[in-house]
Amino acid sequence: MTLTTRMLSPETWDDFAALVEANNGVWGGCWCMGFHPEGVGPGRTREGNRQAKLEHVRRGTVHQVLVYDGTLCVGWCQFGPPPELPTIKNQRSYDQGAAEPPDWRIGCIFTSAKERGKGVAAAAVAAALDEIRRSGGGIVEAYPEQTEDRPPQRGAYLHTGPEELYTRHGFTRVRKIAKWRWVMRVQV
Repeated sequence: MTLTTRMLSPETWDDFAALVEANNGVWGGCWCMGFHPEGVGPGRTREGNRQAKLEHVRRGTVHQVLVYDGTLCVGWCQFGPPPELPTIKNQRSYDQGAAEPPDWRIGCIFTSAKERGKGVAAAAVAAALDEIRRSGGGIVEAYPEQTEDRPPQRGAYLHTGPEELYTRHGFTRVRKIAKWRWVMRVQV
């Protein structure tokens, strides 16, 4: 595979939408809206999530690196400042130990099922960190799942990525916010 990246924008929307649609709306219709202020869940529909994501793209209130294999979009990494991505899993636990807020958050990571294990997520995170650096850098926070010393799990739990992916990019553990989820940070 020869991987390249581009930012999600009105020009790349169709590539993103094709990947999401080919994957059942991603986790049952999320459309990568789970970290946005609107969130997902009761009262939110697959089509509503699609439209909300498109509106974020049109307004420029989304930061998301798309990963391509040739002309085919095969994955992404969503990132942004906390007001853009205020909704995280284990929010109550996160808030209890919160200190200085990060400048940036990495939210969702997605790789097409057929392309997993080929470096798509690593390319996505690396490109997101490059974009953050170009935008002035700062403290970047992620909320990955611990996979080491853990029984095998099914795919959806890794929507924030595995801990070792972030470790390879210099992130370190800050604190635990769930049995298998960590807050990790890096300065870029």
